[in-house]
Amino acid sequence: MNIGAEPPSLDWGVTTDSTSFDVISNLQVGLTQYNGSLQCAPACAERWEVLDGGRRYVFHLRGDVLWSDGRRLKASDFEEAWKRLLDPRTGAQYAYYLYDIENAFAFNTGRIKSGDAVGVKALDDRTLEVRLKRPAAYFIYLTAFCPSYPIRKDVIDRWGDRWTEPEHIVTNGPFLLKDWKHEYKIELAANPLYFEGEPDLKKIKMFMVAEQSTAFALYENDELDYVDNRSFSTPDVERCRSSPQYHNVPLLRNNYIGFNVTRKPFDDRRVRLAFTQAVDRRVFPAILRRNELPAASWIPPQLPGYAPDSGPPYNPERARQLLAAAGYPAGAGFPVVELLYPNREDTRLVVEEIQDQLKRNLNVRIELVAQEWKVYLETLHRDPPPMFRNSWGADYPDPETFMNLFTTYNGNNSTRWSSSVYDRLIEAAEAEQDAGRRADLYRRADRLLCRQEAPIVCTYLSTQNLMVKPWVHGMEFNSLDIQFFKGVTVR
Repeated sequence: MNIGAEPPSLDWGVTTDSTSFDVISNLQVGLTQYNGSLQCAPACAERWEVLDGGRRYVFHLRGDVLWSDGRRLKASDFEEAWKRLLDPRTGAQYAYYLYDIENAFAFNTGRIKSGDAVGVKALDDRTLEVRLKRPAAYFIYLTAFCPSYPIRKDVIDRWGDRWTEPEHIVTNGPFLLKDWKHEYKIELAANPLYFEGEPDLKKIKMFMVAEQSTAFALYENDELDYVDNRSFSTPDVERCRSSPQYHNVPLLRNNYIGFNVTRKPFDDRRVRLAFTQAVDRRVFPAILRRNELPAASWIPPQLPGYAPDSGPPYNPERARQLLAAAGYPAGAGFPVVELLYPNREDTRLVVEEIQDQLKRNLNVRIELVAQEWKVYLETLHRDPPPMFRNSWGADYPDPETFMNLFTTYNGNNSTRWSSSVYDRLIEAAEAEQDAGRRADLYRRADRLLCRQEAPIVCTYLSTQNLMVKPWVHGMEFNSLDIQFFKGVTVR
């Protein structure tokens, strides 16, 4: 297969991107795992109890889960992993993921200095207790995704930054990291110690070919067995749509243009609202031609809280009025702004269209800047430019995974936008047990985000487009866009 780029890191405590998670999800297993209907099923935990009205979880671990070096998995491996994720010295952008736990936020932000007060504790080798500051309906989902996977603290302490190299890494999942030729290829091999049994698939080769057309040529030449959007340009989709090898899967992934609201001219809400109403989202599915859906609001329609009118309508005239009110009549005096995007062919089509629309509707000039995936992610984390193209795929099937992204303390909020009103709405939705009231709180927050403050311009909802060779069996696709290979065979 082709993963398109070098994973920035295989350390599941610090990485944030889908490329890295595609590898890690096949190396590691958490307390729970997703079944075919995206419900949490037992994994390292054979069972769990929800106590004290949803404020306390007690996980009982299986006794037969081994690390790849033969050591038995312990509940303390989860406690150490979660406290490492929250430790401010780790600098994990996903630390917010565990903020529902007692004292997690205070520890991560330095308000308390010791992780001992954080509400996660190994009661013995096979029992993990988690205490929440309030009930959270989605909490169990968090235990199935990469940031909550266990770690081997002794391995990290011994090898430091090099602990994820093949000769050092210790994992507990269906596959082992056998080889990592940086910028070229990762190889995984079946794990004979995996507690569900050694996979039938003995080897996975993950290449790092950035050019979609080049990668697809490798597929057509039978050098790749499976390709997805990273290897599938629009012309190839058009040509192969009728093939029995082709699959199209709607995703819980929204795409957007983000503004760094601390940088001029996007510190002015009127400018952001002008840009938002100057973009006609209906054109993106026509450009990409992969069954995408235009999106003006942030919550996807498959999730509670979605409302089609949360986002603003396309209104170029109103956009020009807002830009004039901000001091740029007909675009006069508006500075040249750079729009950063990851270097991929389909992404370039989208940003070129946005560049053209903003020039046509607002008479503003946008310069496009492409960066290789790893550099692009580092730029967004370190110093986000005034404009950037980004996307967010659901970590779990709940609106919280989308709405939490733009809260003040979320490490993945590259817009630098902060709203106490928005934060309070999300906090209230997190604690709300009534499904109808919870959905309404998310709708109100979505309207504030997209229509009133506009730190982002939503563009379209993604689909995953795949080709699978007829000799590959057992591939299962899901709206979270996580590909698990433990059930795959080649024959």
